[in-house]
Amino acid sequence: MLGMTYHSALHPRLFGGVVRRWPLLFLALSAFLLVGFPGSGPMLTAEPGGYAVQVAPPGTVRSPQKEAAQEISEAERIKTIVDQQRIGGGTAQSGNDSAYALALPLVQMSEADEAPSPRQAVALAWDGEARSARIPVLMYHYLSVPPADANSYRLDLSVSPDLFAHQLESMREAGYVTVSPYDLLAHLWAGAPLPEKPVVITFDDGYRDNYTNAFPLLRERGMVATIFVVTDFMDEGRPEYLTWEMAREMWAAGFSIESHGRNHASLKNRDADYLVWQALGSLETIEYELGARPRFVSYPAGEFDAHTIAIFESANYWAGFTTIQGATHSTDNLFQLHRVRVRNTTQPEELLRLLALEW
Repeated sequence: MLGMTYHSALHPRLFGGVVRRWPLLFLALSAFLLVGFPGSGPMLTAEPGGYAVQVAPPGTVRSPQKEAAQEISEAERIKTIVDQQRIGGGTAQSGNDSAYALALPLVQMSEADEAPSPRQAVALAWDGEARSARIPVLMYHYLSVPPADANSYRLDLSVSPDLFAHQLESMREAGYVTVSPYDLLAHLWAGAPLPEKPVVITFDDGYRDNYTNAFPLLRERGMVATIFVVTDFMDEGRPEYLTWEMAREMWAAGFSIESHGRNHASLKNRDADYLVWQALGSLETIEYELGARPRFVSYPAGEFDAHTIAIFESANYWAGFTTIQGATHSTDNLFQLHRVRVRNTTQPEELLRLLALEW
């Protein structure tokens, strides 16, 4: 078969006469091509289907190539997918049938457009020392009075502005000082100092009342918070969610704007391409709008698994926040940070009790 394969590749003007006149010579030539000339190296031939392969005598040892192909990391693979999204006009060409639109707005800013005022970039690196710390992270959602027809979920997740103001006053009087997730991580990774009573305030979903109601109350008291935003909802201009202009104002005032995914869908039991779409889509959008790369994710509905963590970590997120109750964090579990849920029934004295718990 190999002889016939080579015969089909021979140029007829050069070898046609030889083959017609010397069939025995041609058969001998075919045998030499099959076995290999004495002292020759691997020979290139072709298999059915048109693929080139290397054929070598038995016992030949393959020498390593000088520039051997290296296995790419998960982070490099993710970057490749994002590059393909840009080139492909907004879709990822993956190995399966799924394709997801790129979140990064494909527009150009003119020189007259004002970019958000840059804040100093945060550079953190773990010094290798294992640490744990009790730093309560409060979890809020709506900061408004729920409508009369609100269901049980809306009621439970709603804290009125008046109650929130009382909670802030109680925390301040008790000596609590608000810090950011970056402060928390700097303490765990590098032993950076924290106030005696640190507390992180977070809001999930990025509702508009976080800007209209929570933002003024926090700013009046010199406090900061972290908003985990759903980027697609903001891009779509949904009236119940923050606008990017609001987010830029809050970010410029010292608030952290971090990822809550693209569309508030569960991140549990998902394939890699979908998780890449969520992780990089929300990251790229926030970075584009604010000029700052988000480093933290809050898992929508608190749903995640080991695969979720692996993808977000590969995309260079630094940590993930769960809905698991507790206030103690460690360098061993940065993608399963605990929080303290604040409900519409959490009175100031109850909040102080929760903040003081050793859990």
